[in-house]
Amino acid sequence: MKDFDALLDEAAAVPLEGWDFSWFEGRATEARPSWGYAGLVAERLTHAGAALDLQTGGGEVFAYAIAKAGFTGMTVATESWPPNLPVARSRLGAVVATDRLPFRDGAFDLVVSRHPTVTDWTGIARILKERGVFLSQQIGAGSNRELSEAMLGPLPPPVRQHPGQIAAAAESAGFEVLRVRGERLRAEFYDIAAVAHFLRKVVWTVPGFTIEKYRDQLRAVHEEITVKGMFVSYATRVLIEARR
Repeated sequence: MKDFDALLDEAAAVPLEGWDFSWFEGRATEARPSWGYAGLVAERLTHAGAALDLQTGGGEVFAYAIAKAGFTGMTVATESWPPNLPVARSRLGAVVATDRLPFRDGAFDLVVSRHPTVTDWTGIARILKERGVFLSQQIGAGSNRELSEAMLGPLPPPVRQHPGQIAAAAESAGFEVLRVRGERLRAEFYDIAAVAHFLRKVVWTVPGFTIEKYRDQLRAVHEEITVKGMFVSYATRVLIEARR
């Protein structure tokens, strides 16, 4: 096994562009939600004429769904993080560099978003056609709390992003909630490089994370992995489907 410093050097060298997690193969695993988000997007595309993917990342999931559905209608995506833009545009073509909604009223039959940092329910309602659908897999309350607390120490109980709260936010913007469902998913990290790269990539887990800033905490996690063979954390995900 590589030593602690070598593993952190390896993690620091991994590019952050896009949402391709293939680098983690053999180093970390995370259970996937039972509902199969990408497949749901593909199915919904078969009933749409114009579709928008918000905060598309590198466009991986939306591109997969478009191909699976054989969708030939209009597609647009948004992405505000500059390193992701060339990756997403190479897959999707039309990607708007924004975290806002610069689209006309009623422009889309379908709006989707996987792991949005913020959901503008009122804005999404505005750009959807009457009876248009918003489908989203959201980060649930306390996601990867074990990993956050390993870096930050004890945290107060999460107070946002529970399924009922997400549904209430949708309803307050005039949506009819078709379904909302949450799941807790086990994640296992088998070396400290996987932990460090995950924290660099999934920035909301420990805001402002850098390897140097949290080196002491990373060493403690490394020692736990050395003894136990893994570090275990739990992600939470919430699926919501709502109709305007």
